[in-house]
Amino acid sequence: MGLHNEHEPPSPKRATATANNNVRSLSTLPLIFLIFYEVSGGPYGVEDSVQAAGPLLALVGFLVFPLIWSVHEALITAEMGTMFPEDGGYVVWVSSAFGTFWGFQQGWMKWLSGVIDNTLYPVLFLDYLQRGNPVFADGYPRVLFLLALTVAAVALTYMNFRGLTIVGWVAVLLGVFSLIPFIIMGFISIPKIEPARWLVVDLHVVDWNSYLNSLFWNLNYWDSISTLAGEVNNPKKTLPKALLYALILVVSGYFFPLLAGTGAVPLHREVRDQWTDGYFSDVAKIIGGVWLRWWIQAGAGMSNMGLFVTEMSSDSFQLLGMAERGMIPEFFAKRSRYGTPSIGILFSASGFILLKWLSSEEITAARNFLYGFGMILEFIAFVRLRMKYPTASRPYKIPVGTVGSILLCVPPTILIFVVLALSSLKVMIISVIAIIMGLVLQPSLKFVEKKRWIKFSTKAHLPDLLNAHENSESLVY
Repeated sequence: MGLHNEHEPPSPKRATATANNNVRSLSTLPLIFLIFYEVSGGPYGVEDSVQAAGPLLALVGFLVFPLIWSVHEALITAEMGTMFPEDGGYVVWVSSAFGTFWGFQQGWMKWLSGVIDNTLYPVLFLDYLQRGNPVFADGYPRVLFLLALTVAAVALTYMNFRGLTIVGWVAVLLGVFSLIPFIIMGFISIPKIEPARWLVVDLHVVDWNSYLNSLFWNLNYWDSISTLAGEVNNPKKTLPKALLYALILVVSGYFFPLLAGTGAVPLHREVRDQWTDGYFSDVAKIIGGVWLRWWIQAGAGMSNMGLFVTEMSSDSFQLLGMAERGMIPEFFAKRSRYGTPSIGILFSASGFILLKWLSSEEITAARNFLYGFGMILEFIAFVRLRMKYPTASRPYKIPVGTVGSILLCVPPTILIFVVLALSSLKVMIISVIAIIMGLVLQPSLKFVEKKRWIKFSTKAHLPDLLNAHENSESLVY
């Protein structure tokens, strides 16, 4: 990075320029719903947890898992995101702790996991649609529908191009529309609920791999919003507040629909086998009728649009942030007249065509594998920066010391290793190949930069904690 010499702390004036370089347009409400869609999008897709482990473990999982994972990740994101409120997010954290090589590896794994994640959303919507319309299961109707989804993906890509403010407010509208039918379903289900159904569990038939992957997929990615920190208005106050409200929204959006669905619908063995992607539309029909099923199916479409467009935003702004740090070619840092990273958007939108030969379960597991390795790097970087720069400016700081920061990372790290250990051999091979590609790609790009075949550049006003002295507490944005 080499932006300051070894004896020069970051200049407050130069660092302040970062905030003024781009218009910070994201306010609290749109940011809440962007986080909501980065992480969740509603209860669409949580049905697998019931099939894998039964109602009791599904309900307990969506209450306990946030306490050992989501809260920890959100707290670390709040501290590090306000410490480095710039596009690039976790890439900058790891680079500041360990240098650009490992920062690049972090960016590669996280970007790839995000692109993989986006391949699931059309499939998830199709699962919901064909529940009430079996005609879409195969043949020409399915092909035509997939073509329609491709057209929709192009439209959503253009929405990202037009600006993050539009994406944020569209996320608010989509979120409200997709959650309202579950609120209605919850009220209608009250007379039909039998609490004993919530206690059904059989540990002998639990599919732990599917269960943990479902929880992990539905309750992580809190750090993704950090790649948009450079676009947030007053990030030191807005980001922690938005993360808190989004956490409440996400957990409530999972737990209460599961509570209504598993409590109001009998759970025989053959019924439990039907608890898979899209089954909430059947639950809605049982509880409220066909009209509610159609609403939830429409909500699934809106939710997956929100998931797709917000994931693309964070992935593309991450590439922009990496280009501003000189890790990838300069053209990734070019913004459109709307302030959006146009090249990054195109790259992030095209990745979904690469993994059509994997099943949705394998896609989820591969994404979790790469994401898990990236999170381990983040946890280590968080602790290292606490130890190396204890007095650096942290507008939001988790009220724990060095030992507390280490202990904060222990439960989620153990969970990552459990999830990784349960992965299939095929997923492990694919993920390891992807990691090796990153290890080769970074020095290859450095070689290209040295030969001046492609232009690389680093923004002059970005602070560099790695080479700054302990008096880096002067760092402000």
